[in-house]
Amino acid sequence: MENPPNETEAKQIQTNEGKKTKGGIITMPFIIANEAFEKVASYGLLPNMIMYLIRDYRFGVAKGTNVLFMWSAASNFTPLLGAFLSDSYLGRFLTISIASLSSFLGMVLLWLTAMLPQVKPSPCDPTAAGSHCGSSTASQLALLYSAFALISIGSGGIRPCSLAFGADQLDNKENPKNERVLESFFGWYYASSAVAVLIAFTGIVYIQEHLGWKIGFGVPAVLMLIAALLFILASPLYVTRGVTKSLFTGLAQAIVAAYKKRKLSLPDHHDSFDCYYHMKDSEIKAPSQKLRFLNKACLISNREEEIGSDGFALNPWRLCTTDKVEELKALIKVIPIWSTGIMMSINTSQSSFQLLQATSMDRRLSRHGSSFQVPAGSFGMFTIIALALWVILYDRAVIPLASKIRGRPFRLSVKLRMGLGLFMSFLAMAISAMVESFRRKKAISQGYANNSNAVVDISAMWLVPQYVLHGLAEALTAIGQTEFFYTEFPKSMSSIAASLFGLGMAVASLLASVVLNVVNELTSRNGKESWVSDNINKGHYNYYYWVLAIMSFINVIYYVICSWSYGPLVDQVRNGRVNGVREEEELIDIVGKGFEKEDLSPVVKTN
Repeated sequence: MENPPNETEAKQIQTNEGKKTKGGIITMPFIIANEAFEKVASYGLLPNMIMYLIRDYRFGVAKGTNVLFMWSAASNFTPLLGAFLSDSYLGRFLTISIASLSSFLGMVLLWLTAMLPQVKPSPCDPTAAGSHCGSSTASQLALLYSAFALISIGSGGIRPCSLAFGADQLDNKENPKNERVLESFFGWYYASSAVAVLIAFTGIVYIQEHLGWKIGFGVPAVLMLIAALLFILASPLYVTRGVTKSLFTGLAQAIVAAYKKRKLSLPDHHDSFDCYYHMKDSEIKAPSQKLRFLNKACLISNREEEIGSDGFALNPWRLCTTDKVEELKALIKVIPIWSTGIMMSINTSQSSFQLLQATSMDRRLSRHGSSFQVPAGSFGMFTIIALALWVILYDRAVIPLASKIRGRPFRLSVKLRMGLGLFMSFLAMAISAMVESFRRKKAISQGYANNSNAVVDISAMWLVPQYVLHGLAEALTAIGQTEFFYTEFPKSMSSIAASLFGLGMAVASLLASVVLNVVNELTSRNGKESWVSDNINKGHYNYYYWVLAIMSFINVIYYVICSWSYGPLVDQVRNGRVNGVREEEELIDIVGKGFEKEDLSPVVKTN
């Protein structure tokens, strides 16, 4: 049992409740604007960054992509640290404020790299005869990497705290419409985030491509300054809650306590309720029999030495509650299924290569009379559009139509959706490989084998299907995994449920860098041209895509095994639907075959 973290928080809440001006709808524009501007600014820097590194810093394709992989990994790891610091030490307001300042400073540094000629290599044409272009110096790279680091720190503070901080302003238990208010806020929050990403992939990318890096990096810096000022200036309006003990600390305590008591023997399960430490109001009086070695963390070995007169554990690093043990078990149990999403994130992180493909293709909307070209960095918008359309159609069209046809409530189970998403990710990479094979053959046949800057006479719209499939994969697997974590974890672990997918993206960025380096090393031996050569027409990006496609197919098989071994979901156990035929029935219904089985109970509401 842990000390109640509510005394400081309760006093703070009472103080805030006495001030009628604190919190409420009036704070929403400032919080949502801060998150939206941060997304426009940070996401707007990503699509074209590989071109900036190649052209201005003279990075090779492999090195530039590796740098972006590392940046992406840092931007996805730091939210875990930000959530921990916010919950345990700084509070959400201070965390977001510091993070906003960090993002702004990072973008200013990045803007300075475009403004000041001395902070990057001198202009040079490497294709000119007799030219010897120098590489970036250590100090020049230090400034560039410092900008990336500050932007990642900013993302780590804003992204995990902004949504929760907004909910704090509206969460009023005495309001009978409280749940509806929060639902509306979440909807507007995610809608603004989607619009922000679309603006980043279109507007900011267009500015960079047509007005240059100075304005292209300056606009995100100005937007981030506006975001920080709006958020901080509204500080008198906010409800601020006291810090509490982080859930990560509780899980760490359970691991340490289990290790310290590893030599103790566990009692018989049928007579063990008084042997385990639990909260008085806890429903878990004794831990489950799965992963029994962790049960020692809550095993009382000496009541006088381990529990104080107030009933609290004297040393939570030696004795923790049954709830903490079960939370740790729930986390360990989902790790195999969580790991299956990493491969999909590896596939979606290949935007640098896709950008180079789009740059070398005809990007006009119409080849007959149209002069407008879609910016190469804007093709990612097709992924966002596909994701949004699927979410809308699934909720408003697919489910109602399927339910009407079947005569009873219908939905695709979360396991099935995750599996379909992973299969879509495999198809996306397979199509990417085929399109690149066609593009490369066309480039060589047109005499561009040695000219990587030439525009091949092939429409860049051939890239749209793979972007759409990536969007569908994310809609099915990413959203499915988030729902899976929320429903399988106890309510107390909702913050970890929200962080796990981001952690998977961070791990994916690191592994993507490893895969790229291995492919580059193996294929460039003995003086051969690397598959991921700086010259897109001499390299074999199609072979690299096929490697990822094969890995994705193996991952689908791995997911099927993990899904089967996981067993029934919490909702299935709760409703008695553990006969193992639900997914099979849904698959057969999808392809339109008749299948007579007993009527299933209505679909339960998911979180």
